[in-house]
Amino acid sequence: MNVNPLKELGTLGQSLWLDYIRRDLIASGKLRRLIEEDGLRGMTSNPSIFEKAIADSHDYDEDIRAIAFSGKGAETIYETLSQRDVQSAADEFRPLYDRTDGKDGYVSLEVNPHLAHDTKGTIEEARRLWAALDRPNVLIKVPATANGLPAIQQLIGEGISVNVTLLFGLPRYAQVAEAYIAGLEARAAQGQPLKHLASVASFFVSRIDALVDPPLEKLIVQGCKESDLARKAHGQIAVASAKMAYQHYKEIFACDRFRKLAAKGARVQRLLWASTGTKNPNYSDVKYIEALIGPDTVNTVPLETMEAYRDHGEPKARLEHDVKEAQWLLEQLPELGIGIDNVTRQLEDEGVEKFIKPFDKLMETVAQRSARHLTRQA
Repeated sequence: MNVNPLKELGTLGQSLWLDYIRRDLIASGKLRRLIEEDGLRGMTSNPSIFEKAIADSHDYDEDIRAIAFSGKGAETIYETLSQRDVQSAADEFRPLYDRTDGKDGYVSLEVNPHLAHDTKGTIEEARRLWAALDRPNVLIKVPATANGLPAIQQLIGEGISVNVTLLFGLPRYAQVAEAYIAGLEARAAQGQPLKHLASVASFFVSRIDALVDPPLEKLIVQGCKESDLARKAHGQIAVASAKMAYQHYKEIFACDRFRKLAAKGARVQRLLWASTGTKNPNYSDVKYIEALIGPDTVNTVPLETMEAYRDHGEPKARLEHDVKEAQWLLEQLPELGIGIDNVTRQLEDEGVEKFIKPFDKLMETVAQRSARHLTRQA
């Protein structure tokens, strides 16, 4: 009997989550089959995913019509629809959540991306979404911006589980882990339980290569003295960054400071590999799964990447292979005229905009559907 490569990831300590949500996926029973047959262990969402789900189907029309007739605007309609889908998906994952004692079975919902640089607004919206969803196995997505960090600490301190999103650089990752641990310490100091509080740090992968590869390709074509080094670095910087992040993760959560919290029931904040669909058609379509398999990690993948891995994935724990080579590559980037910290800052800024644009498009789509229903009724 052929072994399902997707299920094999679980035996290697990695949880596979799906970066996709849509009502018919849940209603048709397909999500349940993915959980049972492929070992799917969680799900993430974002405004772009919801925009496509609503724009490309009629699954939401009845709900949009009903809410529109109650006098509600586009944002309220979106929140109602997205929360229903997340709750339904969370209910499908609830048996897994219970069986793994809260390690897996999570579904993520994002705060309004317009709040990415608003600490107070992020905290208030995260509290509201957490209360509205009313499920223990949901994560509220908060961006790893400078203003997002204090929000993460506050929310963890309040017992709200957080998926830290839009994480690109190693210095920022250290700050994210600090915010998580400080939040746990604040909660412990209040005598509050830590056991069922969860968090992941979502490290965006493929976007790093998408930004770094073009200048490397120019150096390769020029045939200059840096060409050989550029050739070695081409297509490798994202994976190298992720490998070094994992080394930092192991150090952070093995320290005495965290051990004291673990003794009180605290969980590690797992690294989650996001943006793992391959953007360069010349690369393997499973590149950002194969290279990043390791214990206590999560990989959230688009549906097409999941299907590709089921078809031809070759699972093996590779995350700690060639770590010294990864470190060396990152250290060589200045020789190639690339400042990795500048790259990750640019990606963070662009990432916020890439979340805002689909959110605004989503609001337009919902408003148009709503107006259409109201016009027909009139």
